[in-house]
Amino acid sequence: MRIQILDEAEQDLIDGFRFYEAQSKGLGDYFLDSIFSDIESLHIYAGIHSRHFGYCRLLSHRFPFAIYYRVVNRIIRVHAVLDCRRNPERLESRLQ
Repeated sequence: MRIQILDEAEQDLIDGFRFYEAQSKGLGDYFLDSIFSDIESLHIYAGIHSRHFGYCRLLSHRFPFAIYYRVVNRIIRVHAVLDCRRNPERLESRLQ
């Protein structure tokens, strides 16, 4: 299977990088490394995660973020990488 990170999810990653990099130099890079490792695990585990708002949701192992994706024609499409600390109503509106 191939993994495709959509533009919206890419912007989520940039926003997360900026937030963590502002907290401590180098933390943004660690954030991206961790999230990309979680995304790469989808090669093995795609489709087994619980469904939320019509997407499969993978929870990050190191950061309070969720990766929302769908599997279509053997392509794993990452639609969003969202901070779980945000208001659930905002998460839901972002995903619809």
